[in-house]
Amino acid sequence: MLLEPWLIAELAILGLCTGFLAGLLGIGGGMLMVPFVTIILTARGVSPDLAVKMAIATSMATIVFTSISSVRAHHKRGAVQWGIVKNLAPGIVLGAMLASLGVFAVLKGTSLALFFAAFVGFSATQMLLDKKPAPTRTLPGPAGLLGSGGVIGFLSGLVGAGGGFVSVPFMTWCNVPMHQAVATSAALGFPIALANVVGYVVAGQSVSGLPAGSVGYVFVPALAVIATSSVLMAPQGVKAAHALPVKQLKRVFALILYALAAYMLYRGLSA
Repeated sequence: MLLEPWLIAELAILGLCTGFLAGLLGIGGGMLMVPFVTIILTARGVSPDLAVKMAIATSMATIVFTSISSVRAHHKRGAVQWGIVKNLAPGIVLGAMLASLGVFAVLKGTSLALFFAAFVGFSATQMLLDKKPAPTRTLPGPAGLLGSGGVIGFLSGLVGAGGGFVSVPFMTWCNVPMHQAVATSAALGFPIALANVVGYVVAGQSVSGLPAGSVGYVFVPALAVIATSSVLMAPQGVKAAHALPVKQLKRVFALILYALAAYMLYRGLSA
């Protein structure tokens, strides 16, 4: 599949949007990338089932680069809680490898699309309701964070997102301030993405029907264009995140997730 000028423009615009969202919401941009990359690949002859899997894998690969850009900007503002990152990361890597090397390869793309829709819709509802956690609730200890990281990494591997759709609500539920939760989620995006991408590449080695330029399930030409433009825009999203009030930030988060959940539900049901 050649990257004609129109396709390059589409991918570049997508990268700019996802990079901004990565910095703004700490979600790595994967929630936006997966539906749109699915559309782009399907329109160019990739089977719908394979297109969903390739979109998830390619989306996750771009997060390797986007997370570095956004976390640098958050770190300069002192918002990243590195102690939380340290305790969640080992579980995240284990959960991500389990999802991308095992479950991902077995499930059909349509099933992944429906799972994506259901879980993202749930995450959006939790954020929109803005339930206040008990004032005494805090993050669990090291063992609890290891297990929580495993869940975040596993779910991220199934839907191709940087984990912010799980980790941000989880941290705010444990009374981590919203802006710190977003910044810390951005930092968690790197180990989530790296572990999952390794799994996608290995799991996709024996798959037939992949377009030229694919390494496993990852479509490298799209990765190059999206990653380049998203890295440029992520710091602007960080700037906006620290300027917005918390309630407004949560509403933006929830509304974007609802829209993307609706599209993937449609894809899963119509396939």
